[in-house]
Amino acid sequence: MAAGDRDSNQARRKAAMAVLAQADTREIAKCLQSIAVPAHEDLREPENGLIMLRGRIGGDGAPFNLGEATVSRAAVRLSTGEVGLGYALGRDREKARLIALCDALVQSERLCDSVETLIIAPLRADILAKRRHKAAQTAATKVDFYTMVRGEG
Repeated sequence: MAAGDRDSNQARRKAAMAVLAQADTREIAKCLQSIAVPAHEDLREPENGLIMLRGRIGGDGAPFNLGEATVSRAAVRLSTGEVGLGYALGRDREKARLIALCDALVQSERLCDSVETLIIAPLRADILAKRRHKAAQTAATKVDFYTMVRGEG
């Protein structure tokens, strides 16, 4: 695989993971029904665990341990050999498994276009619509304050 192809594949996976991490589990499952998913096996059964969250003082200062967060993870291998990894913040093991499955499908040369069209694009559109709706609701409650300066003298 050429370096350009590898970079393109990594960029496609990164973009897909950004959408899948924000998507709802039921929505991912619904979108997956629209494509013929090849046979696959769980390499790592979905499981819950903890990760340490790190922060930096002032954004770029010395690192410190902020606290722990619960995370779910899974790994899936398609019958064609692609391996997908899935992580989800929280205790949603099914979401982690679905993300891993989608990650493997994105890597498949035969299915990557279908995954983008039938899974990633609709989920992205739904996420953006929800953001716009929430922004409109927030904007409706905006109060503009102004200060009048009095001339004294």
